[in-house]
Amino acid sequence: MNNNIKISVVMPVYNAEQYLDKAISSIQQQTFKHYELILVDDGSQDNSLAICNRYAQKDKRIKVFHQQNQGVSAARLKGFEEMQGEYFIS
Repeated sequence: MNNNIKISVVMPVYNAEQYLDKAISSIQQQTFKHYELILVDDGSQDNSLAICNRYAQKDKRIKVFHQQNQGVSAARLKGFEEMQGEYFIS
């Protein structure tokens, strides 16, 4: 567990390209900055993974994981396995 990361935000992603910019930007605009955003792409067939990767390249707090489509529960579990925060939001 990383002591600098207080909150892990786990966001499962599946074919969400039209919502991702707004969702990720909303988290980045929060005043609390000691968080990590874990984006788990669940086998999207649109540009969701590319959008996630673009944000991760610009912000070291964002981590992207990709898996074959297994459903939202499996994607959320993957995020929980990778998180380093003291608390989580999903």
